[in-house]
Amino acid sequence: MDATETTILVTLTGRDRPGVTSRLFTVLAAGHGLSVLDIEQVVIRGRLVLGVLLACGTDPDLTSIHRGVRAAAADLGMDAEITMGSAESPRRRGQLHVTVLGSPLLPAAIAAIAGRIAANGANIDRIDRLADRPVTCIELDVSGADPDALRTALTQEAVAQGVDVAVQRGGLHRRAMRLIVMDVDSTLIAGEVIDMLAARAGCAEQVAKVTAATMRGEVDFAESLAERVALLAGLDAAVLDQVGRELRLAPGARTLIRTLRRLGYRCGIVSGGFTQITDGLAAELGLDYAAANTLEISGGKLTGRLAGPVVDRAGKAAALQRFAAQAGIPLSQTVAVGDGANDLDMIAVAGLGIAFNARQAVRDAADASVSVPYLDTVLYLLGLSRDEVEAADAAGDLTASP
Repeated sequence: MDATETTILVTLTGRDRPGVTSRLFTVLAAGHGLSVLDIEQVVIRGRLVLGVLLACGTDPDLTSIHRGVRAAAADLGMDAEITMGSAESPRRRGQLHVTVLGSPLLPAAIAAIAGRIAANGANIDRIDRLADRPVTCIELDVSGADPDALRTALTQEAVAQGVDVAVQRGGLHRRAMRLIVMDVDSTLIAGEVIDMLAARAGCAEQVAKVTAATMRGEVDFAESLAERVALLAGLDAAVLDQVGRELRLAPGARTLIRTLRRLGYRCGIVSGGFTQITDGLAAELGLDYAAANTLEISGGKLTGRLAGPVVDRAGKAAALQRFAAQAGIPLSQTVAVGDGANDLDMIAVAGLGIAFNARQAVRDAADASVSVPYLDTVLYLLGLSRDEVEAADAAGDLTASP
């Protein structure tokens, strides 16, 4: 486009209705020699804002253009604004996605986040709402920012504002994600299985203390697991089935898995817990992969030992790498979700590491953090909206159950 070429910005605002776009472009097409450079449209609570940037040909009849646009707007019961200008550089598209989640999401939080973006010399090119229930989630396309610097700044602001913020590369990066691997205890399910077993073995308090210290990263996982499992010696193996029936999935877990499978994702779980529990979960949810420790059983009783190698912090990362290799998916296209120190290696090697209601050390290490109890909010970090998820459910697209 010639740098001296005249441009026209036409903005229509008013109540949304069918045919607005068609009517406006019919007027603009009426022999005025215009070409379309850019279009933006948004509808909020039935109110439409439609902006069209046009390049003028030689000697445009500006009076006729003004008259036609204003007449069309009047017929539609809308307001029209027409601004003349000169050619400008093509609009920058956001190179970063900034996702903000809050429950509630307050104006002060948006002001603070936007202020931090501006202070980093970046520009907000577009804002969309991804969800309004059970949390509010908006996504901003941002250009002109250093990803690491912006992520640091927004992470600090998110803590101050009590919201969750994720900064990710834009473009096709997120759409390439093809494998998600989740922790189980306190992520996919509510609570810790070993604590539930300990309650039945009469050693709940002892085990809970060790579990808490382990999740904080204060105790080596393999050693603490051996210590806790030893306290279960003599417990009837039938208790494992009882605990399995009492498990409660995290809110949104089924929605997350169902939606990702519809999109062609491979889904897996990796746990410092026990295969006697995770195998049932994997079968129930239709998961592709599962890895966990195995409790040794003899004579119908737990021996207080494990059978086979321990799935610890390094073991979780190795499992994710193994699942990716089996699926033929590069690590850059994987997502890992976890909450404890035992998940840090897995989160580090994944293309996108997500801390879910996690300890601060895990939140600091992850690419994104979620502090609401709904596991399906992970979908928003992948660029999906609540409306898209519900529309797929309503359409009955059961290419993936459950």
